[in-house]
Amino acid sequence: MARYTGPVWKKSRRLGISLTGTGKELDKRPYAPGQHGPNQRRKLSEYGLQLQEKQKLRFMYGITERQFRNLFDQAGKIKGIHGENFMILLESRLDNLVYRLGLARTRRQARQLVNHGHITVDGSRVDIPSYRVVPSQVIGVREKSQSLNIIKESVEANNFVPEYVSFDADKLEGTYTRLPERSELPAEINEPLIVEFYSR
Repeated sequence: MARYTGPVWKKSRRLGISLTGTGKELDKRPYAPGQHGPNQRRKLSEYGLQLQEKQKLRFMYGITERQFRNLFDQAGKIKGIHGENFMILLESRLDNLVYRLGLARTRRQARQLVNHGHITVDGSRVDIPSYRVVPSQVIGVREKSQSLNIIKESVEANNFVPEYVSFDADKLEGTYTRLPERSELPAEINEPLIVEFYSR
């Protein structure tokens, strides 16, 4: 499946958010890239705002347009608020939960760990980053992979684990205890704009 492999920092500056989750991209130059980046004063149309919000969320989770739209359509079939259901489905992806548990420093790194077969779900190896984890499932690191420096360094550097997951640093495994609430998901995303974008 194709994925974005271009400059992430440039994309972060264009969208005005940190796509890596570290915030380093916007520390030095918190404006759009390019010659006229610091002086841009253009006002976005309603469509432009909706598109920008959609791109923010899509690049944040690092998925293709087709995957994004399919997940959006699935969220519409679940009872509740469409936008919130969509955010919860994105948060339930295996690569995202590996990142949330602190086993990887970025979602890109988490996706690579899953792709390379280092991650297990309920004891079975899963190498599909888009695998949907359901509450009570246990995410762990394969026994042969527990000595990887990249995982050890990520766990040591991580100082925050969301309340909807529990993590045991000694066993290198965590449990997706419950579905997240909207207040626990990225506050910089205005998901009603994304619903409006796809409802045109």
